[in-house]
Amino acid sequence: MTNCNALSGIFQGSKGRKFDVNFSGGHISSDGGLLLLAELDKRVGITAGISKILKSFDTRQAGKITHSTLAMLRQRVYAIAAGHEDLNDHNHLNSDKLYQAVIGTDEALAGASTLSRLENRSTRELCVDITKYFIETFIASFDDPPKELILDFDATDDAVHGMQEGRFFHGYYDNYCFLPLYVFCGHQLLVPYLRPANMDGARHAWAILALLVKRFRQEWPDVRIIFRGDSGFCRHRMFSWCDKNSIDYIVGISKNKRLEKMSSNIAKKAKRKFNRTGKKAKLFCDIYYAAGTWSKKRRVICKSEYNSLGPNLRYVVTNIKGSARKLYSGLYCQRGDMENRIKEQQLDLFADRTSCHKWWANQFRLLLSSIAYILLERLRTLALKNTQFAKAQCGTIRLKLLKIGAVIRRNTRKVYVSLSSAFPYQNAFIKISNNICALK
Repeated sequence: MTNCNALSGIFQGSKGRKFDVNFSGGHISSDGGLLLLAELDKRVGITAGISKILKSFDTRQAGKITHSTLAMLRQRVYAIAAGHEDLNDHNHLNSDKLYQAVIGTDEALAGASTLSRLENRSTRELCVDITKYFIETFIASFDDPPKELILDFDATDDAVHGMQEGRFFHGYYDNYCFLPLYVFCGHQLLVPYLRPANMDGARHAWAILALLVKRFRQEWPDVRIIFRGDSGFCRHRMFSWCDKNSIDYIVGISKNKRLEKMSSNIAKKAKRKFNRTGKKAKLFCDIYYAAGTWSKKRRVICKSEYNSLGPNLRYVVTNIKGSARKLYSGLYCQRGDMENRIKEQQLDLFADRTSCHKWWANQFRLLLSSIAYILLERLRTLALKNTQFAKAQCGTIRLKLLKIGAVIRRNTRKVYVSLSSAFPYQNAFIKISNNICALK
């Protein structure tokens, strides 16, 4: 049994006073702000919808079930959002009274072993169905048909440190890893797709684009769709498919000797301008280029920049009309914001915690991280507007709004949550709560 007086007199305070430290504070949670996330989730129905999919794949015997799929899903997703990335964390989180309250029970939640079995039951069909639900959630987020959708595709590395199924060494990243593919539209996540690292970075991107276009055109026949990606997605056959299906694209293309020769004049002009002014020179032009495997020439925008470090040439292939400068700076360069979204996934929400041995269990873990991202993105869009956190990233939202000390007391009628009196964002918390309550 813990000796509650074991720490008395160890820590020194000011004015000669000593700290009397013990573990008799009662039921205290460090994640009081989960009230916001859980209430928003109940109103938008994200985990409730996904739990129905999980339930259809649940092979447990009905009479022996203690923890429902909805309770386990919420437990895992809320914990990821609050910064608890490991399954082992749930061996103590399962007794947290706040987690129990927002999930809807007075009993202990699932432990790490139970949640591990949930993950290892994953199948390809389950992961596909959950991804389809992400897309339907995206469609439902629009009150009116959108005029334009910009679909950002990007791949990243997910380093692994064991003998997981599908792990391979990748020369570019110089590590054993997976190669997940992400698709975003603005800040909204559409597809998180785990892939082995022994494949082309654009593998399956065409198929995913085709499926997305088909679904969006079913819902919004007149919507303009733009495919945007870096040079890793420069594939002539994909461009030809886009042309046939009225899809606009703007995609990076790696420089080569032919492109450099074709753009040599503008490169010389940029150098002369820099030598004349001493300031960075940036010029744009159009060239029409076809690689050896292409069936026709395509418009390539060249950006020629010259500064104190020398020349910097960049190329983008597109079928969109407009000035080269505006398309490059105003449209293509905006794809860099997607990298911030991937950082939120990887760094803030632990999408790289793919340490299961089985392949589909790791894909499911990526989906759990993605559900946490979707919840926080919905919180940011629907409830944080007109507050100082309207543009905050997931890590900031967690630190400022979710990690609040709270004393939990409950009886048969109520759960009393006493948040820290020193919490500095009390007015914002109240406003956000009112915004959530106002949601239809």
